[in-house]
Amino acid sequence: MPQTILSLSTRGQGLYEFTDQASAFVNASGREEGLLTVFVRHTSCSLLIQENADPDVRTDLLSFFRRLVPPASDPQMSWIVHRAEGPDDMPAHIKAALTQVSIGIPVARGRLMLGTWQGLYLFEHRDRPHRREIVLHLSP
Repeated sequence: MPQTILSLSTRGQGLYEFTDQASAFVNASGREEGLLTVFVRHTSCSLLIQENADPDVRTDLLSFFRRLVPPASDPQMSWIVHRAEGPDDMPAHIKAALTQVSIGIPVARGRLMLGTWQGLYLFEHRDRPHRREIVLHLSP
């Protein structure tokens, strides 16, 4: 069963599309059908399938999650205990817990069965740049 690890560099909080890399992996496998499992190996970022046509969608998602889970330095987050890695650390863990770290995508005719405007994204929840590893595994 084909498997690889993608390494993505982030520049801080944001959505980083990697649809093309996942599609290239599926194409290179030569498989016509299967299930692509996508898994991120970190606890302060997550994965999303989201619209990739209008960048306003990404802007609005970032704004929503910032309002939903502000930094630990915000007075309404005074209950947070885990602060070892800065004010964005525990909020990043919470955002990752609210989203997902693994996604399954059907493959048919050698292609990801994503919708017309759907893309695969790493959702970075930390402020500073990181190098993130994403495992791609194609099952028959």
